[in-house]
Amino acid sequence: MASAKQLVAVAVVAFLLAAASGRRQPVHLRLYMHDVMRGPGTTAIHLIHGVGPPHDIERGGYFGDTAAIDDVVTEEPDVGSPAVGRAQGTYMLASQHEEVLVVAVTVALTAGPYNGSTFSVAGRVGVYDDKAEAAVVGGTGRLRRAAGYLTWRMVKLVVSEGYVMVELDVHMSVPVSAAAAAGGNWPVICCGRVLGRLAQRKKYARGNW
Repeated sequence: MASAKQLVAVAVVAFLLAAASGRRQPVHLRLYMHDVMRGPGTTAIHLIHGVGPPHDIERGGYFGDTAAIDDVVTEEPDVGSPAVGRAQGTYMLASQHEEVLVVAVTVALTAGPYNGSTFSVAGRVGVYDDKAEAAVVGGTGRLRRAAGYLTWRMVKLVVSEGYVMVELDVHMSVPVSAAAAAGGNWPVICCGRVLGRLAQRKKYARGNW
């Protein structure tokens, strides 16, 4: 049987791993999503349009109108600035009486420190609200298990060109890995050594060496 010291060592390692995995690191991003609804550079198309009753307020809109998007994402509020990702997903005119969208969008980052990572957004946002909030519900890569919120704000609308620019001010956090927390992978190594020693001592105690 394992000695009390061995059990304490295993307990300490388990505690260190749990503490490291429980820590979270804040991430703040400010991004701009460029929605182009017509022309050669179209990034948003209607999947459903005009099926439901006319909307009470939104001119030309119908309850249930749904669009799919593959929008360019930049760090600067200029459609000509370098792209840092794509916003892909859907939004739907979800109220008959209010200018409200329900959004389900994943932002895939293609530049910067989170290149290759994604975060996913879901929620209810007012089309013309100054700072509507939606939830960050997950992520992948360096943003795996992201959680938090963002403010969704339309900063530019050019009706004649079918162009909308939306600011995404993202406040989220991600788990700090044990390696990142310690500046190395010592908890994993330590755990492996402790378990290895336990197994070795157990083997020696049985005389199988």
